[in-house]
Amino acid sequence: MAIHPLAGQLAPHDSLVNIPELMTAYYLKKPRIETHPEEQVSFGTSGHRGSALLVSFNEDHILAITQAIAEYRQAQKITGPLYLGKDTHALSEAAFKTALSVLTANNVRVRIQLNGGFTPTPVISHAVLTHNKIQSDLSDGVVITPSHNPPEDGGIKYNSIKGGPADKDITDRIANRANELLGKKLEGVKRFTPEEVEKSGLIEPFDYINHYVDDLENIIDMTSIAKAKVRIGVDPMGGSGIHYWEPIAKKYGLDITLVNPEVDPTFRFVPVDKDGRIRMDCSSPYSMSGLLKLKDDFDIAVGNDPDYDRHGIVCAGSGLMNPNAYLGVAIEYLSQHREAWPNDVQFGKTLVSSGMIDRVVKGLDRTLCEVPVGFKWYVESMFEGSMAFGGEESAGASFLRKDGTVWTTDKDGFILALLAAEILAVTGKDPQTLYLEQVEKYGQPFYKRIDVVATPAQKNILGALDTKDVTQTELAGETIESVLTHAPGNGAAIGGLKVSTKNGWFAARPSGTENVYKIYLESFVSEEHLAELEKEAKILVDSVLKA
Repeated sequence: MAIHPLAGQLAPHDSLVNIPELMTAYYLKKPRIETHPEEQVSFGTSGHRGSALLVSFNEDHILAITQAIAEYRQAQKITGPLYLGKDTHALSEAAFKTALSVLTANNVRVRIQLNGGFTPTPVISHAVLTHNKIQSDLSDGVVITPSHNPPEDGGIKYNSIKGGPADKDITDRIANRANELLGKKLEGVKRFTPEEVEKSGLIEPFDYINHYVDDLENIIDMTSIAKAKVRIGVDPMGGSGIHYWEPIAKKYGLDITLVNPEVDPTFRFVPVDKDGRIRMDCSSPYSMSGLLKLKDDFDIAVGNDPDYDRHGIVCAGSGLMNPNAYLGVAIEYLSQHREAWPNDVQFGKTLVSSGMIDRVVKGLDRTLCEVPVGFKWYVESMFEGSMAFGGEESAGASFLRKDGTVWTTDKDGFILALLAAEILAVTGKDPQTLYLEQVEKYGQPFYKRIDVVATPAQKNILGALDTKDVTQTELAGETIESVLTHAPGNGAAIGGLKVSTKNGWFAARPSGTENVYKIYLESFVSEEHLAELEKEAKILVDSVLKA
């Protein structure tokens, strides 16, 4: 895809989302699920997402989804408070109020941030887990966020009693019930008025900020960061974690500078991404171009997306790290500096993350667990403490506490950002320097992800492939060593396929929201070999889709 001429620059004023129009659409547009299936509730890897303007995230959706969640909680006898969070997207505030009206009408106690503030995804996971560790009335959580998606989007996801994204059985149950309610014109949905919500006595203000910040010393070596006087620059990118950094700096004596304190639902201060759209993607050099201009002012600079489940790491002199590269560095550092972690604990990666991680984990003589795309696949193992680290190529990860017990079972952008500062403080080398040392030892990876147009029928074929559907024996001049349609780490279907040779691989899987399939490619040979991989991968997938 060609790079948009405005990529890395601020968006023209006339291209910003019209917030009044968006909010009007949220309340007035109604999903037509019988004739427009794209307007149904659909839970992808991170909940239900859409835009009110496209009638895919509207008040009716949230009414139905929240009622379905309330019914699920009742069926499972989950009687503790529900921890409810929201990010800074415009639709998040409206959906938050809608969700509150349904939850309280269903007699659910709800814990929200003091003074109605924002609450990041990892903070909700942390709160659920710390509650359930000491209380008998189990809790769960809901986060209202479309993550890094554009300003006109909305999203909602359900976190189970284990703190992380609910598994497919649960989300299918919620989605099916929600669509049933939509089909019945919301008959069966209980809802309070704002006055009834206020009088219900079910809203419990909760100090999420201090609850989370006070616990950080149990997962990050804050003392070493403070002693080393690491200069940390933070671009909150207008996200939900903006009010956490000052308390972190104050409590632990850290040198933290917020380079942009703005919150605005148009996100007008975020440079546009490679396609010319505003997207708060902290792994994109275009969206992060504002922070990159300041990289030499700090030892480590970090950015996070609106719900703070992703991280972008900027090192002085070298710039924004590739997310895959940082995952490998984080794994190597943590395996060597967390003495209480058992030697047999696993390190997790998704099938589409870099093969560098495989090589690093093997070099450490540790155990790798490779799973399909989606952080939900890590929840059980991280909850149990049998997986020390789980990461995704899209710049999301979490890891265990210093003592080897669970911290969050959802991605946590705060701790990955602070870990970069810890790495520099303890080793004297920034993460990019350590990555180059890994390249010297394990080889240089060349990685790429592309989107290919596909019809819904083709996406269905790709999602249901069997290994026998691939008959080729060579790929880009090398013998094919494996063809996977199920993840080796847990045996779960990957919804596509992954083909590997000695020095390269590609994976193809259909998009859950667009009429495209995604191809992930990596070569440990050269850019030319990567190009050959891309050419032959497309041919191979096309042959399977036409078979």
